[in-house]
Amino acid sequence: MEAGQRVAVIGGGAAGFFAALSAAKHHPNAEVTLFEKSNKLLAKVKVSGGGRCNVTHACFSPSALSKGYPRGGKQLKKAFSSFHAQHTVDWFTDRGVPLKTEEDGRMFPAANTSQAIIDCLMQEAQSAGVRIRMSSPITEIKAPESKQDCFDLHGDRFDQIIIATGGSPKPTGFDWLRGLGHSISEPVPSLFTFNMPGESVTERMGLVVQNAIVRIQGTKLSHQGPVLITHWGMSGPAVLKLSAWGARELEQRGYSFAIQVNWVGLPNEEEVSAIMETASSEARKKKLANACPFDLPKNFWQYLLEKSGLDANSPWMELGKKGRNKLVNTLLNDTYTVRGKTTFKEEFVTCGGVTLGEVDFKTMQSRVVPGIYFAGEVLDVDGITGGFNFQAAWTTGFVAGQLNN
Repeated sequence: MEAGQRVAVIGGGAAGFFAALSAAKHHPNAEVTLFEKSNKLLAKVKVSGGGRCNVTHACFSPSALSKGYPRGGKQLKKAFSSFHAQHTVDWFTDRGVPLKTEEDGRMFPAANTSQAIIDCLMQEAQSAGVRIRMSSPITEIKAPESKQDCFDLHGDRFDQIIIATGGSPKPTGFDWLRGLGHSISEPVPSLFTFNMPGESVTERMGLVVQNAIVRIQGTKLSHQGPVLITHWGMSGPAVLKLSAWGARELEQRGYSFAIQVNWVGLPNEEEVSAIMETASSEARKKKLANACPFDLPKNFWQYLLEKSGLDANSPWMELGKKGRNKLVNTLLNDTYTVRGKTTFKEEFVTCGGVTLGEVDFKTMQSRVVPGIYFAGEVLDVDGITGGFNFQAAWTTGFVAGQLNN
């Protein structure tokens, strides 16, 4: 890139900031300007992970990392060869923001606050000379009419543009990109929780079952992991992963479907029956309520006993074959009706965006309009919960900022 060339980055989120920093690093003589439509920068970084910012996931193989994306994993694998999770850890650590890994693989700043990430990115932008323009929405890009011409952004002229505007819940939110000739995979929500109006399980809100298997009936969709009971239904990693992988299918069903839950995470009836047989002999005189042989919260075990039509105060030795079969069936094949969804915390993720075939993931440059690059959720790329969406933002932002270097 020639000295004095101008680069515009549209979007002040994680992908936009990282793209601007990458552009400033790889092209120190360029003038980099970041446009943010609102009066807030890095808004999703601020609220993510309960205000701690789930920066990435401790998965340091690009091939394995790419499997955390229901859409875009194959394409991201190429980009991860340039910048993956270890690079993210090193980048923040080198700038005085070490990360820590939690048991489930999620990585957070050791300071335990998203502000550490925000401060780091803001300081880097300042020292790199990135110009930031707030409350500056871009609603149209006029492409150059010749190779000697520039892009026109509401009267401002730029040589290269990186678009990192994030996902949009409305199809019309991408109209300005359609105007450039890009096709859009229609946006639908991803990463949402299941609403279960009228289901008595909601009375046990706040309880977590650590190792459940949740299946969506009538599909091949199934995930294993923690399930959180909420006052509106169910959440937790197993449910959120299902919502991501099933985003389009569940939208087509109008978010009305049935789920089947295996609460003990064991695959077959024989194994569960054997565990209960052992419990019956070892805890003969103990009340069913006080001698749960599985890793379940006590209150939830009592709920499952009630749902099976059993008296929680009766001793194990009085549990006959019929009662045991009822309980085994509830443990392995509990069913619930889902009617609707709720956004997961303040984190908004969409499935949909710029069609992946129209972007070269080795450079993140548009195959439709040379000189335009994409980063982050404006693409039809989205990850499961656990730091994968931020990693996609850092990676695509870094690669885009090289500006086909």
